[in-house]
Amino acid sequence: MTAEPPTIALRARWVFPVNAPPIDGGVVVVRGDRIIAVGSHDGSTPVRDLGNVAILPGLVNAHTHLEFSDLAAPLGTRGMPLPEWIRLVVNHRRAAAASGDTSEHASIAIAQGLAESARAGTALVGEISTSDWRRECFTDSGVASVVFHESIAPTTDRVAQTIEAAQHFLAASPVERDCLPGLSPHAPYTVHPRLLRALVALGQDFQVPLAMHLAESREELELLNNGTGPFRESLERLGAWDPSAEARLPRVLDYLEQLSAAPRALAVHGNYLDDAELRFLAEHSGRMSLVYCPRTHDFFGHEPYRLAERLAAGVHVALGTDSRASNPDLNLLAEMQFVAARHPNVPLSTVLELGTINGAKALGREDDYGTLAVGKLARLTVVGIPDQQASDPHELLLGTPVRVTQTWIGTTSIES
Repeated sequence: MTAEPPTIALRARWVFPVNAPPIDGGVVVVRGDRIIAVGSHDGSTPVRDLGNVAILPGLVNAHTHLEFSDLAAPLGTRGMPLPEWIRLVVNHRRAAAASGDTSEHASIAIAQGLAESARAGTALVGEISTSDWRRECFTDSGVASVVFHESIAPTTDRVAQTIEAAQHFLAASPVERDCLPGLSPHAPYTVHPRLLRALVALGQDFQVPLAMHLAESREELELLNNGTGPFRESLERLGAWDPSAEARLPRVLDYLEQLSAAPRALAVHGNYLDDAELRFLAEHSGRMSLVYCPRTHDFFGHEPYRLAERLAAGVHVALGTDSRASNPDLNLLAEMQFVAARHPNVPLSTVLELGTINGAKALGREDDYGTLAVGKLARLTVVGIPDQQASDPHELLLGTPVRVTQTWIGTTSIES
């Protein structure tokens, strides 16, 4: 006979299902690796009271670059132009390559980032992969992932080789529940339109999502609109500038239209999307998401992010930390607290959705992640909250300096 999986019942001062109102004194019951009850309890299993804490679903970081997780502080200085910062990123990668095995270096940094993410209550990440790494970094971490293979080819002579590498990545990636593949055409200034079309077609063939950095900076828009500016100068220095009209699409909207043919698409950053582009994202919100990286946006001193307006228009927005190259840490709860402070016109319940169910939907994993609901994977985040009253319990979670104290993977607890 097969043994019954273990069952636990956890009580908290507040339970935040996300897809339902917060529950005062709620209980979450887990059997094996699945949630079997939320809110009430029939008494069949002894209840473990966790005390003055909140239980919420495991957090979802929809966009990160874990290869930089060994950095103690962001690269460069606050407010620096993005093209200058990218030069620092390139130099950092070259230094890592010069120091030895790039695969080993990347794997160590990624493992550090996944461990940090797990301690901070993150259950699922959308990772941009730019180098070889050991797959077990992800499968052994306790953090599920969608790993987007990054593709760069600004000129036609590199397109065929880059497509071949993307095909190999997809063909060599086994379908595993906790580590799924995706593709990432990097950005308009590094991706030839021919490559973008091929990656979208591969996404269709393999039924995987695509993620692309779009409308991240004014310098990017200058390149697309006029073919001038710092990004052109950078490409010229690298010998990667193609002056032909076919090398770039003229508008961010053109890139969004291409991406809309993918099974699922994430437009990352979108700091300078115009009204037409926001309308397009809203019209395609079932399969297209905008990923806002709040503290990275702040690090570069971009123009104010029109979050409330985007949400009101129907754009599907998720949150990402980006990386330690532009962010002090990988703490998604801190990211949500930052959003709550910077965007007081956005309801706190919505802010919680951005870092949970919205991220899960963006990555195509909403059946297992993002809410506390019967049948979903039991990935629970426990947050210590202040011993005080609040008219809205979300204020205890997002309006005060609280931290993750514990996570649960099935019936196993991990102290943070």
